[in-house]
Amino acid sequence: MKNTLKFTALALAVGLSGMAHANFVEGQDYKVLPNPEKIAGDVIVVREFFWYGCPHCYSLEPHMQKWAKTRAKDVAFFRTPAAMNPVWEVPARGFYAAQIMGYEEKTHQALFDTIHKDGKRVDRSKETLADWYATQGVDKTKFNTTYDSFAVTTKLERSKAGAKNYQLTGVPAVVVHGKYVVAGDDAKVTQVVDFLINKVREEKK
Repeated sequence: MKNTLKFTALALAVGLSGMAHANFVEGQDYKVLPNPEKIAGDVIVVREFFWYGCPHCYSLEPHMQKWAKTRAKDVAFFRTPAAMNPVWEVPARGFYAAQIMGYEEKTHQALFDTIHKDGKRVDRSKETLADWYATQGVDKTKFNTTYDSFAVTTKLERSKAGAKNYQLTGVPAVVVHGKYVVAGDDAKVTQVVDFLINKVREEKK
């Protein structure tokens, strides 16, 4: 019985190790952009495009958060709210307003939970968003001012340009170093991201 348990544990360990070093397939597990973004420096950039109203983004979020906490020191991670239509632009502005005010970490998961766990669509207008952020300790007047600010508009335009340049047609989408796009809503996404990060490292040599 002990030998059987040892063999099972060993087989599981080998299986997990193999998964971590899997050779994922272009066109199946990720897409290569025809015109990659040129990113200077030694840091590898990973961007997560999402929309708060997207159930698949909500499913992926715990995996991305876990991955972000253990990512290598040479990897920079950025959350990027997609603003691919007027409906998505509302929570995207809210995200950037909260980010500028220093509330991103406190409110990011909480807003996802409010929408998908509690079923409250507070992301549909500036007014409902301002009311919700106020419940999280954000100054409502300052939020409204920041929401319409030049700084938020600039970030929003960069998000739009990024989605266009990366040829995104939906979310969630994780872009690795402006060259590779990974779609999906489970733990496999982070495994593919790590695979592509290693690929970028090799390409930099």
